[in-house]
Amino acid sequence: MAGTDRNPWRRLLALPNESRAKTLLVAFLVSAICAALVSTATVTLRPIKAANRAAEEQAQIAGLVAGIPGMAALLEQPGGQLSRVVIALDRGRAASDVTPATLESALADPANWTALEAGEDLAGLGQRPDYAQVFLRRQDDRVALLLLPIAGQGYGGRIDAILALDGDMNTIAGLVVTRHSETPGLGARIDEASWQASFPGTEIRDPGGALRFGVARGTATSSYEVDGITGVTRTSTAITRIVRFWVGPRGYGPLLSAIARGEF
Repeated sequence: MAGTDRNPWRRLLALPNESRAKTLLVAFLVSAICAALVSTATVTLRPIKAANRAAEEQAQIAGLVAGIPGMAALLEQPGGQLSRVVIALDRGRAASDVTPATLESALADPANWTALEAGEDLAGLGQRPDYAQVFLRRQDDRVALLLLPIAGQGYGGRIDAILALDGDMNTIAGLVVTRHSETPGLGARIDEASWQASFPGTEIRDPGGALRFGVARGTATSSYEVDGITGVTRTSTAITRIVRFWVGPRGYGPLLSAIARGEF
């Protein structure tokens, strides 16, 4: 008399195909294997996606800088490269304990975020990071160009952009939208190069220091406005509020003041 097969796998395979136990076990094993494969793929692809996102942003930054009149020639000169600095936003100074390499882990700590009151939260963020990485280019020991990552709530979701300022910290050198969820054919037109081309030369504040920047409802009528986009009032208003927040006192305002005074 043959002995009982003690191999559980062979015993499972020996069961009739109509066996409920066999069906359930096979279904469980297939589900477990699929879940493991999906989990492994997610973990494996996450750094690749992050790297691709970073490369895309760097390409957009390079494109933005290249589009600023005279910048290509400046960047070809010795010392013309952009440098990265992590800023402590409240102080408007370079962070002493956070670097570009440690910024992501620092912002993973909820203690490094500041809740915003409704009256000051122009960008609709809810909370603002205490640290931000900026890109700058120096010339004759002064900041000649400053690139600022900005973000806020649009009509369809979050809008991310990079705002470039000339050395006077009041003239916009350019703006590029890096990510958004606005309505295709309407608000999504904010990522069109033809619209973004209206930003260079626009001023943020008037001579008295009052914040004047805005997206016009139609054609810009002053040096503080950029052309609006027909039919997308909410998205246009969102861009106005996002820029105003980030150049204001709860955003990069302290940094812009320090640079304008020659203290950075």
